[in-house]
Amino acid sequence: MSANETFMGYRRENGRVGIRNYVAILPVDDISNAACEAVANNIQGTIGLPHAYGRLQFGEDLDLHFRTMIGTGSNPNIAACIVIGIEPGWTQKIVDGIAATGKPVAGFAIEKNGDIATIANASRRAKEFVHWATERQREECEISDLWISTKCGESDTTSGIGSNPTVGNMYDKLIPKGICGVFGETSELTGAEHLCKERAISPEIGEKFMRTFQAYQDEVIEAHKTSDLSDSQPTKGNIEGGLSTIEEKAFGNLEKIGKHVSFIDVLGPAEEPAKGPGLYFMDSSSAAAECVTLMAAAGFVVHAFPTGQGNIIGNPILPVIKITANPRTMRTMSEHIDVDVTGILTRDLTMDQAGDKLIDMIVRTSNGRMTAAEALGHKEFVMTKLYRSA
Repeated sequence: MSANETFMGYRRENGRVGIRNYVAILPVDDISNAACEAVANNIQGTIGLPHAYGRLQFGEDLDLHFRTMIGTGSNPNIAACIVIGIEPGWTQKIVDGIAATGKPVAGFAIEKNGDIATIANASRRAKEFVHWATERQREECEISDLWISTKCGESDTTSGIGSNPTVGNMYDKLIPKGICGVFGETSELTGAEHLCKERAISPEIGEKFMRTFQAYQDEVIEAHKTSDLSDSQPTKGNIEGGLSTIEEKAFGNLEKIGKHVSFIDVLGPAEEPAKGPGLYFMDSSSAAAECVTLMAAAGFVVHAFPTGQGNIIGNPILPVIKITANPRTMRTMSEHIDVDVTGILTRDLTMDQAGDKLIDMIVRTSNGRMTAAEALGHKEFVMTKLYRSA
Protein backbone atom coordinates (compact mmCIF):
# COMPACT_ATOMS: atom_id res chain seq x y z
CA MET A 1 0.00 0.00 0.00
CA SER A 2 1.24 3.49 -0.87
CA ALA A 3 2.37 5.63 2.06
CA ASN A 4 0.11 8.42 0.81
CA GLU A 5 -2.73 8.76 3.31
CA THR A 6 -3.52 12.47 2.89
CA PHE A 7 -3.71 15.09 0.15
CA MET A 8 -4.25 18.84 -0.12
CA GLY A 9 -7.78 19.63 -1.26
CA TYR A 10 -10.49 22.29 -1.16
CA ARG A 11 -13.06 21.70 1.57
CA ARG A 12 -16.47 22.86 0.31
CA GLU A 13 -19.40 24.27 2.21
CA ASN A 14 -21.23 20.91 2.33
CA GLY A 15 -18.18 19.02 3.60
CA ARG A 16 -17.19 17.48 0.28
CA VAL A 17 -13.61 17.91 -0.94
CA GLY A 18 -12.57 19.05 -4.40
CA ILE A 19 -9.13 18.87 -6.01
CA ARG A 20 -9.68 21.72 -8.50
CA ASN A 21 -11.08 25.20 -7.88
CA TYR A 22 -13.03 26.25 -10.96
CA VAL A 23 -15.55 29.02 -11.46
CA ALA A 24 -17.90 27.44 -14.01
CA ILE A 25 -20.11 29.20 -16.54
CA LEU A 26 -22.92 26.72 -17.15
CA PRO A 27 -25.49 27.06 -19.97
CA VAL A 28 -28.94 25.65 -19.28
CA ASP A 29 -29.53 25.02 -22.99
CA ASP A 30 -27.74 24.94 -26.32
CA ILE A 31 -28.83 28.42 -27.40
CA SER A 32 -27.22 29.93 -24.28
CA ASN A 33 -23.77 28.60 -25.20
CA ALA A 34 -22.67 31.81 -26.91
CA ALA A 35 -23.44 33.93 -23.85
CA CYS A 36 -21.62 31.50 -21.55
CA GLU A 37 -18.58 31.39 -23.79
CA ALA A 38 -18.56 35.20 -23.96
CA VAL A 39 -18.51 35.43 -20.16
CA ALA A 40 -15.74 32.85 -19.96
CA ASN A 41 -13.80 34.86 -22.53
CA ASN A 42 -14.36 38.11 -20.61
CA ILE A 43 -13.33 36.83 -17.18
CA GLN A 44 -10.05 34.99 -16.77
CA GLY A 45 -10.16 32.18 -14.24
CA THR A 46 -13.55 30.92 -15.40
CA ILE A 47 -14.39 27.87 -17.51
CA GLY A 48 -17.33 27.64 -19.93
CA LEU A 49 -19.18 24.34 -20.35
CA PRO A 50 -21.08 24.51 -23.68
CA HIS A 51 -23.21 21.54 -24.70
CA ALA A 52 -25.75 20.56 -27.33
CA TYR A 53 -29.05 20.06 -25.48
CA GLY A 54 -31.67 21.59 -23.17
CA ARG A 55 -34.61 22.55 -25.39
CA LEU A 56 -37.91 20.65 -25.74
CA GLN A 57 -36.73 17.72 -23.67
CA PHE A 58 -39.34 16.00 -21.52
CA GLY A 59 -39.95 13.13 -19.16
CA GLU A 60 -37.01 10.97 -18.12
CA ASP A 61 -34.76 12.70 -20.66
CA LEU A 62 -35.47 16.11 -19.09
CA ASP A 63 -34.94 14.69 -15.59
CA LEU A 64 -31.51 13.45 -16.66
CA HIS A 65 -30.72 16.85 -18.18
CA PHE A 66 -31.49 18.66 -14.92
CA ARG A 67 -29.66 16.03 -12.87
CA THR A 68 -26.57 16.41 -15.05
CA MET A 69 -26.68 20.22 -14.99
CA ILE A 70 -27.22 20.45 -11.23
CA GLY A 71 -24.69 17.70 -10.54
CA THR A 72 -22.06 19.38 -12.70
CA GLY A 73 -22.46 22.72 -10.94
CA SER A 74 -22.48 20.94 -7.56
CA ASN A 75 -19.25 18.99 -8.20
CA PRO A 76 -16.69 19.79 -5.47
CA ASN A 77 -14.12 20.71 -8.12
CA ILE A 78 -16.27 23.78 -8.83
CA ALA A 79 -15.92 26.58 -6.28
CA ALA A 80 -18.67 28.81 -7.69
CA CYS A 81 -21.03 28.72 -10.66
CA ILE A 82 -22.77 31.11 -13.06
CA VAL A 83 -25.88 29.64 -14.76
CA ILE A 84 -27.23 31.21 -17.98
CA GLY A 85 -30.42 30.10 -19.73
CA ILE A 86 -32.84 31.45 -22.29
CA GLU A 87 -35.73 31.72 -19.79
CA PRO A 88 -35.83 32.15 -16.00
CA GLY A 89 -37.78 29.04 -14.89
CA TRP A 90 -35.36 26.30 -15.85
CA THR A 91 -32.43 28.59 -15.03
CA GLN A 92 -33.67 29.08 -11.47
CA LYS A 93 -34.32 25.37 -11.01
CA ILE A 94 -30.66 24.63 -11.74
CA VAL A 95 -29.50 27.53 -9.57
CA ASP A 96 -31.59 26.26 -6.66
CA GLY A 97 -30.23 22.74 -7.05
CA ILE A 98 -26.62 23.94 -6.98
CA ALA A 99 -27.32 26.38 -4.13
CA ALA A 100 -28.26 23.42 -1.91
CA THR A 101 -24.53 22.66 -1.66
CA GLY A 102 -23.93 26.08 -0.09
CA LYS A 103 -21.54 27.26 -2.80
CA PRO A 104 -21.89 30.67 -4.49
CA VAL A 105 -24.15 30.46 -7.56
CA ALA A 106 -26.04 33.03 -9.63
CA GLY A 107 -28.46 32.66 -12.54
CA PHE A 108 -29.17 34.91 -15.52
CA ALA A 109 -31.97 34.62 -18.11
CA ILE A 110 -31.57 36.00 -21.63
CA GLU A 111 -35.29 36.57 -22.34
CA LYS A 112 -36.29 40.23 -21.81
CA ASN A 113 -32.61 41.11 -21.38
CA GLY A 114 -30.79 40.04 -24.54
CA ASP A 115 -27.27 38.71 -24.91
CA ILE A 116 -25.34 41.93 -24.33
CA ALA A 117 -26.94 42.86 -21.01
CA THR A 118 -26.90 39.24 -19.83
CA ILE A 119 -23.23 38.82 -20.68
CA ALA A 120 -22.35 42.10 -18.95
CA ASN A 121 -24.27 41.28 -15.76
CA ALA A 122 -23.03 37.69 -15.62
CA SER A 123 -19.45 38.84 -16.26
CA ARG A 124 -19.57 41.23 -13.29
CA ARG A 125 -20.79 38.45 -10.99
CA ALA A 126 -18.29 35.96 -12.43
CA LYS A 127 -15.46 38.40 -11.66
CA GLU A 128 -16.63 38.59 -8.04
CA PHE A 129 -16.71 34.80 -7.86
CA VAL A 130 -13.17 34.55 -9.28
CA HIS A 131 -11.83 36.94 -6.63
CA TRP A 132 -13.57 34.87 -3.95
CA ALA A 133 -12.50 31.48 -5.31
CA THR A 134 -8.86 32.39 -5.84
CA GLU A 135 -8.48 33.17 -2.16
CA ARG A 136 -9.63 29.69 -1.15
CA GLN A 137 -6.77 27.68 0.33
CA ARG A 138 -6.03 23.98 0.08
CA GLU A 139 -6.05 22.08 3.35
CA GLU A 140 -4.86 18.66 4.37
CA CYS A 141 -7.56 16.03 3.81
CA GLU A 142 -7.79 12.31 4.44
CA ILE A 143 -7.57 9.94 1.48
CA SER A 144 -11.10 8.83 2.42
CA ASP A 145 -12.38 12.24 1.22
CA LEU A 146 -11.67 11.28 -2.40
CA TRP A 147 -14.37 10.13 -4.82
CA ILE A 148 -12.63 8.22 -7.63
CA SER A 149 -14.45 7.12 -10.80
CA THR A 150 -13.23 4.79 -13.54
CA LYS A 151 -13.95 4.00 -17.17
CA CYS A 152 -11.67 2.43 -19.77
CA GLY A 153 -11.23 3.28 -23.45
CA GLU A 154 -9.68 1.86 -26.62
CA SER A 155 -9.25 -1.46 -24.84
CA ASP A 156 -6.99 -4.21 -26.18
CA THR A 157 -5.38 -7.38 -24.87
CA THR A 158 -3.09 -5.39 -22.56
CA SER A 159 -6.09 -3.72 -20.91
CA GLY A 160 -7.52 -6.84 -19.31
CA ILE A 161 -4.15 -8.08 -18.06
CA GLY A 162 -2.46 -4.79 -17.23
CA SER A 163 -4.06 -1.37 -16.97
CA ASN A 164 -7.56 -2.46 -15.91
CA PRO A 165 -6.32 -4.71 -13.06
CA THR A 166 -4.13 -1.79 -11.96
CA VAL A 167 -7.30 0.21 -11.33
CA GLY A 168 -8.81 -2.81 -9.59
CA ASN A 169 -5.79 -3.07 -7.32
CA MET A 170 -6.21 0.61 -6.43
CA TYR A 171 -9.86 0.07 -5.52
CA ASP A 172 -9.02 -3.03 -3.45
CA LYS A 173 -6.65 -0.85 -1.41
CA LEU A 174 -8.60 2.43 -1.19
CA ILE A 175 -12.24 1.32 -0.88
CA PRO A 176 -11.50 -0.23 2.57
CA LYS A 177 -9.97 3.12 3.56
CA GLY A 178 -13.32 4.84 2.99
CA ILE A 179 -13.23 6.32 -0.51
CA CYS A 180 -16.21 6.36 -2.85
CA GLY A 181 -15.73 4.66 -6.24
CA VAL A 182 -17.85 4.02 -9.33
CA PHE A 183 -17.68 1.96 -12.52
CA GLY A 184 -20.19 1.69 -15.36
CA GLU A 185 -20.37 1.06 -19.14
CA THR A 186 -23.50 -1.09 -19.05
CA SER A 187 -23.36 -2.54 -22.57
CA GLU A 188 -19.66 -3.30 -22.22
CA LEU A 189 -20.37 -5.88 -19.52
CA THR A 190 -22.25 -8.07 -22.01
CA GLY A 191 -21.10 -11.64 -21.54
CA ALA A 192 -19.74 -11.01 -18.05
CA GLU A 193 -22.94 -9.66 -16.51
CA HIS A 194 -23.42 -12.86 -14.46
CA LEU A 195 -20.00 -12.35 -12.84
CA CYS A 196 -20.74 -8.69 -12.21
CA LYS A 197 -23.97 -9.69 -10.48
CA GLU A 198 -21.97 -11.93 -8.15
CA ARG A 199 -19.83 -8.96 -7.09
CA ALA A 200 -22.86 -7.16 -5.63
CA ILE A 201 -22.91 -6.82 -1.86
CA SER A 202 -26.27 -8.61 -1.58
CA PRO A 203 -28.68 -10.65 -3.72
CA GLU A 204 -31.02 -7.64 -3.80
CA ILE A 205 -28.35 -5.34 -5.26
CA GLY A 206 -27.34 -8.12 -7.66
CA GLU A 207 -30.90 -8.33 -8.95
CA LYS A 208 -31.07 -4.53 -9.20
CA PHE A 209 -27.96 -4.64 -11.39
CA MET A 210 -29.45 -7.37 -13.60
CA ARG A 211 -32.68 -5.39 -14.08
CA THR A 212 -30.63 -2.36 -15.08
CA PHE A 213 -28.45 -4.40 -17.43
CA GLN A 214 -31.41 -6.13 -19.05
CA ALA A 215 -33.31 -2.86 -19.53
CA TYR A 216 -30.29 -1.44 -21.39
CA GLN A 217 -30.17 -4.57 -23.55
CA ASP A 218 -33.91 -4.53 -24.30
CA GLU A 219 -34.57 -0.79 -24.66
CA VAL A 220 -31.33 0.33 -26.28
CA ILE A 221 -29.37 -2.52 -27.87
CA GLU A 222 -32.10 -4.91 -29.02
CA ALA A 223 -34.46 -2.10 -30.02
CA HIS A 224 -31.96 -0.43 -32.35
CA LYS A 225 -29.27 -2.97 -33.22
CA THR A 226 -28.34 -4.00 -36.75
CA SER A 227 -26.57 -7.34 -36.56
CA ASP A 228 -24.78 -7.15 -33.21
CA LEU A 229 -24.24 -4.33 -30.68
CA SER A 230 -25.03 -1.76 -33.37
CA ASP A 231 -21.74 -2.71 -35.05
CA SER A 232 -19.93 -0.86 -32.26
CA GLN A 233 -18.98 -3.43 -29.63
CA PRO A 234 -16.19 -4.35 -29.84
CA THR A 235 -14.98 -1.22 -31.63
CA LYS A 236 -12.66 -1.33 -34.61
CA GLY A 237 -9.84 -0.25 -32.29
CA ASN A 238 -10.68 -3.08 -29.88
CA ILE A 239 -10.56 -5.60 -32.72
CA GLU A 240 -7.22 -4.27 -33.95
CA GLY A 241 -5.96 -4.67 -30.40
CA GLY A 242 -6.90 -8.35 -30.32
CA LEU A 243 -10.39 -8.36 -28.74
CA SER A 244 -12.54 -10.32 -31.16
CA THR A 245 -15.79 -10.45 -29.13
CA ILE A 246 -17.72 -8.32 -26.66
CA GLU A 247 -17.34 -11.15 -24.14
CA GLU A 248 -13.53 -10.86 -24.24
CA LYS A 249 -13.85 -7.12 -23.78
CA ALA A 250 -16.33 -7.50 -20.91
CA PHE A 251 -14.11 -9.83 -18.89
CA GLY A 252 -11.22 -7.40 -19.20
CA ASN A 253 -13.49 -4.47 -18.34
CA LEU A 254 -14.59 -6.10 -15.11
CA GLU A 255 -10.97 -6.27 -13.93
CA LYS A 256 -11.30 -2.58 -13.01
CA ILE A 257 -13.24 -3.43 -9.83
CA GLY A 258 -10.48 -5.54 -8.35
CA LYS A 259 -10.59 -8.92 -6.67
CA HIS A 260 -12.13 -8.26 -3.27
CA VAL A 261 -14.50 -5.26 -3.38
CA SER A 262 -18.28 -5.63 -3.71
CA PHE A 263 -20.41 -2.86 -5.19
CA ILE A 264 -23.02 -1.58 -2.76
CA ASP A 265 -25.63 -0.01 -5.05
CA VAL A 266 -26.71 0.65 -8.64
CA LEU A 267 -26.96 4.29 -9.73
CA GLY A 268 -28.88 5.87 -12.56
CA PRO A 269 -26.97 8.10 -15.00
CA ALA A 270 -25.48 11.13 -13.17
CA GLU A 271 -27.01 9.96 -9.87
CA GLU A 272 -25.05 10.89 -6.75
CA PRO A 273 -24.21 7.98 -4.41
CA ALA A 274 -26.33 8.04 -1.27
CA LYS A 275 -25.14 5.06 0.76
CA GLY A 276 -21.82 6.48 1.88
CA PRO A 277 -18.31 5.15 1.10
CA GLY A 278 -17.94 2.12 -1.14
CA LEU A 279 -18.00 1.04 -4.77
CA TYR A 280 -21.04 1.77 -6.96
CA PHE A 281 -22.18 0.74 -10.43
CA MET A 282 -23.62 3.46 -12.69
CA ASP A 283 -25.92 2.71 -15.61
CA SER A 284 -24.07 4.54 -18.37
CA SER A 285 -22.95 4.57 -21.96
CA SER A 286 -19.59 3.12 -22.91
CA ALA A 287 -18.80 6.29 -24.89
CA ALA A 288 -15.90 7.87 -23.04
CA ALA A 289 -16.91 11.55 -23.02
CA GLU A 290 -20.52 10.77 -22.09
CA CYS A 291 -19.60 8.35 -19.31
CA VAL A 292 -16.99 10.63 -17.72
CA THR A 293 -19.42 13.58 -17.89
CA LEU A 294 -22.07 11.53 -16.05
CA MET A 295 -19.59 10.53 -13.36
CA ALA A 296 -18.48 14.14 -12.89
CA ALA A 297 -22.16 15.10 -12.51
CA ALA A 298 -22.52 12.42 -9.82
CA GLY A 299 -19.86 14.20 -7.78
CA PHE A 300 -16.64 12.32 -8.51
CA VAL A 301 -13.50 14.46 -8.38
CA VAL A 302 -10.76 12.35 -10.03
CA HIS A 303 -10.98 9.70 -12.75
CA ALA A 304 -8.77 6.66 -13.42
CA PHE A 305 -8.84 5.86 -17.14
CA PRO A 306 -7.02 2.72 -18.33
CA THR A 307 -6.38 2.50 -22.07
CA GLY A 308 -4.85 -0.02 -24.43
CA GLN A 309 -4.66 1.41 -27.94
CA GLY A 310 -4.58 4.96 -26.57
CA ASN A 311 -7.62 7.12 -25.79
CA ILE A 312 -7.24 10.92 -25.51
CA ILE A 313 -10.39 11.79 -23.54
CA GLY A 314 -10.43 14.57 -20.95
CA ASN A 315 -13.07 16.50 -19.05
CA PRO A 316 -13.29 20.20 -18.14
CA ILE A 317 -13.90 19.69 -14.40
CA LEU A 318 -12.85 16.07 -13.68
CA PRO A 319 -9.10 15.36 -14.02
CA VAL A 320 -8.65 12.17 -16.08
CA ILE A 321 -5.58 10.05 -15.25
CA LYS A 322 -4.52 7.78 -18.14
CA ILE A 323 -2.96 4.38 -17.45
CA THR A 324 -1.58 1.99 -20.07
CA ALA A 325 0.24 -1.34 -20.17
CA ASN A 326 0.70 -1.23 -23.96
CA PRO A 327 4.37 -0.64 -24.96
CA ARG A 328 3.38 0.61 -28.43
CA THR A 329 1.02 3.19 -26.91
CA MET A 330 3.84 4.38 -24.64
CA ARG A 331 6.09 4.74 -27.68
CA THR A 332 3.61 6.50 -29.94
CA MET A 333 1.25 8.38 -27.56
CA SER A 334 3.30 8.89 -24.40
CA GLU A 335 2.16 12.52 -24.07
CA HIS A 336 -1.32 11.22 -23.19
CA ILE A 337 -0.23 8.78 -20.48
CA ASP A 338 0.15 9.58 -16.77
CA VAL A 339 0.92 6.10 -15.41
CA ASP A 340 3.11 3.64 -17.35
CA VAL A 341 2.45 0.06 -16.22
CA THR A 342 4.04 -1.68 -19.23
CA GLY A 343 6.34 -3.33 -16.70
CA ILE A 344 3.49 -5.72 -15.87
CA LEU A 345 3.94 -7.33 -19.29
CA THR A 346 7.73 -7.49 -19.02
CA ARG A 347 7.50 -8.77 -15.44
CA ASP A 348 9.41 -5.77 -14.14
CA LEU A 349 6.37 -4.58 -12.19
CA THR A 350 4.03 -6.50 -9.90
CA MET A 351 0.34 -5.74 -9.78
CA ASP A 352 0.74 -4.40 -6.25
CA GLN A 353 3.47 -2.04 -7.44
CA ALA A 354 1.31 -0.94 -10.38
CA GLY A 355 -1.60 -0.21 -8.05
CA ASP A 356 0.67 1.84 -5.79
CA LYS A 357 1.94 3.81 -8.81
CA LEU A 358 -1.64 4.71 -9.64
CA ILE A 359 -2.45 5.66 -6.04
CA ASP A 360 0.65 7.87 -5.98
CA MET A 361 -0.48 9.59 -9.19
CA ILE A 362 -4.01 10.05 -7.82
CA VAL A 363 -2.56 11.81 -4.76
CA ARG A 364 -0.22 13.94 -6.87
CA THR A 365 -3.12 14.90 -9.12
CA SER A 366 -5.26 15.68 -6.09
CA ASN A 367 -2.47 17.93 -4.80
CA GLY A 368 -2.60 19.94 -8.02
CA ARG A 369 -0.52 18.16 -10.68
CA MET A 370 -2.17 18.59 -14.07
CA THR A 371 -2.99 15.36 -15.86
CA ALA A 372 -1.82 14.80 -19.43
CA ALA A 373 -5.36 15.45 -20.66
CA GLU A 374 -5.51 18.74 -18.77
CA ALA A 375 -2.10 19.86 -20.04
CA LEU A 376 -3.11 19.03 -23.63
CA GLY A 377 -6.37 20.97 -23.33
CA HIS A 378 -8.84 18.07 -23.52
CA LYS A 379 -12.16 19.34 -22.11
CA GLU A 380 -14.73 16.97 -23.59
CA PHE A 381 -18.12 17.68 -21.97
CA VAL A 382 -20.82 15.56 -23.61
CA MET A 383 -24.35 15.28 -22.28
CA THR A 384 -26.26 12.00 -22.50
CA LYS A 385 -29.62 12.24 -24.29
CA LEU A 386 -32.13 9.41 -23.98
CA TYR A 387 -34.45 10.09 -26.89
CA ARG A 388 -35.63 12.65 -29.45
CA SER A 389 -36.88 16.04 -28.29
CA ALA A 390 -40.55 17.04 -28.66
